[in-house]
Amino acid sequence: MNFLHLFYVFLLIFIVFPGYVFPSEKVTLTEAIKIAFEENHEIKAFRNSLLAQKEGVGIARSFLLPRLSFEERAARTNNPPQVFMMKLNQQRFGLTDFELNNLNYPPATTDYQTMFSFEQPVFAMKSFLGFSMAKLEHAAKNDEYLRKKEEIALAVTQAYFRVRTAREFLTVAETGLQDTKEHVRIAEVRYKNGVGIYADLLRSQTALTEAEQRQVRARKDFAVSQRWLGLLLGKSEDAGIVDEKIDVAVFGVDHYQGLASSRRDVKAMEKRHQNTQKNVKRAESSYLPYVGVGGSYQFNDPKRVFGTEGESWYVNAFLRWDLFDGAGREYERSKAQYQMAEAQEYLSGFKKQVSFKVQEAYLAVEETKKNLELSEKALKTAEEGKRLVKSRYENSLAPIVDLLDTQLYLDRARADYVARENEYQLAIIKLCYESGTILNELKIE
Repeated sequence: MNFLHLFYVFLLIFIVFPGYVFPSEKVTLTEAIKIAFEENHEIKAFRNSLLAQKEGVGIARSFLLPRLSFEERAARTNNPPQVFMMKLNQQRFGLTDFELNNLNYPPATTDYQTMFSFEQPVFAMKSFLGFSMAKLEHAAKNDEYLRKKEEIALAVTQAYFRVRTAREFLTVAETGLQDTKEHVRIAEVRYKNGVGIYADLLRSQTALTEAEQRQVRARKDFAVSQRWLGLLLGKSEDAGIVDEKIDVAVFGVDHYQGLASSRRDVKAMEKRHQNTQKNVKRAESSYLPYVGVGGSYQFNDPKRVFGTEGESWYVNAFLRWDLFDGAGREYERSKAQYQMAEAQEYLSGFKKQVSFKVQEAYLAVEETKKNLELSEKALKTAEEGKRLVKSRYENSLAPIVDLLDTQLYLDRARADYVARENEYQLAIIKLCYESGTILNELKIE
């Protein structure tokens, strides 16, 4: 089938079924995370930020490399010293130029100067430390980028479980709707046979309406969850899921506390603290001299731009030492020391916060595991209770109110079990995220 045939098929679908919605792409959790790493807008923006930071390393390196420049000047004057110098540079100075009248009152002279020059730092401690700090900052930014990937992996996982929970809630709602329809059918049969009352039929029909409302709400939640997952994957359409078995082992809390000290964002903050220490040395480097070499090669001509009638070269070595700068260096060093102390406090506080988050996530795993066990027990009792009450109602031993109540409890127990099961798995993933092992545990990297 060629492209034209496909076009006609799609056109026919839109004409005959104007409300038709094409099925969304379905992905596993692993596939979803990998797609997000490539297409998620936040990840792509952070990747550009990392590349920009890398260019900053090149900028810092440039201050240690030679600087080459080209310059072209044009000048005209009758100032005696300037005319004397121009003619010497143009290599056309003659004996008549030594006459007193020509020395005191020289004619106006034009000079076109073409010059190539260079300067190379030999000892520039501030530039060297700046280069080292730029590399360390890039390394810290790279750690932040890897942590951002872990953050997106967690967000995609949460969206994945949200879709799965919403889908299963929809299944529960549809199952509850079918059960309620069966209750209505039984109530109608009993009423027609004269063994039931009309009020029971009305109650069952009211329960049916409520079950239909729950189904509509569940269908909406399912559609929203699919759109949210698609948004995280950098798409404008829904994204469906394919169930993937997620088997992540749970260890003791000390295991996760030990791993959390190597979390990427902790490493990034440690590198930035190291940079504040280097910044103190950079401020102190202002007390040291700057040593460099330089030189130039120039052409001078009285008539033409870029002319070469006269040529000369010049090389030099220099030492520049600021002996006093208004006490600016002292303030700069003091400022850097305070910034270093500030970074140390932030780092210490952040490590404690990370330890707390790991502990909190571990307790959440234990809580959700216990809740899952309780919800499983509640589901079994609700199913058995529904079976018994339904049998009693069919034998005129219980009112329909009891049957509708037990059906409502069963629907809640089904939904609660689905929610608790997904909450438990998501709590384990959150614990891996807080300890910095989420990508390894999900076998992404």
